[in-house]
Amino acid sequence: MKQTRNTLAKTEILKLIETSEVALSPAEILAILHGVCDRVTIYRVLDRLTEEGIIHKIATIEGVIKYAICQNCTLEKHNHNHLHFTCERCQTTTCITTVEPSFTLPEKYKIKSVNFTISGICPECN
Repeated sequence: MKQTRNTLAKTEILKLIETSEVALSPAEILAILHGVCDRVTIYRVLDRLTEEGIIHKIATIEGVIKYAICQNCTLEKHNHNHLHFTCERCQTTTCITTVEPSFTLPEKYKIKSVNFTISGICPECN
């Protein structure tokens, strides 16, 4: 098994995602960290944290990829059976873990990943 490295960039990015109340895009992370690392390093760290089961990806309706901390995931199994809400005004994306959507697929379909995204107006912009 490959040993994981704890670099300054990884530590700062993880701390930022852990303390954020909303999911963050790589561009938002780059702007907040003010030169701690470059764009390429941010993408590498985000990929590594996703592979390690620490964070998860959220594809917004606009096609922007954002990242949020995992709640009960492991290296072997990610479980993101909750809603992601993107505000049409402020563009924030929030995990709403109190809602678990359900669906049924026809036979012989196998699920690889699920992303439930809803857009509207958040309470802050209401």
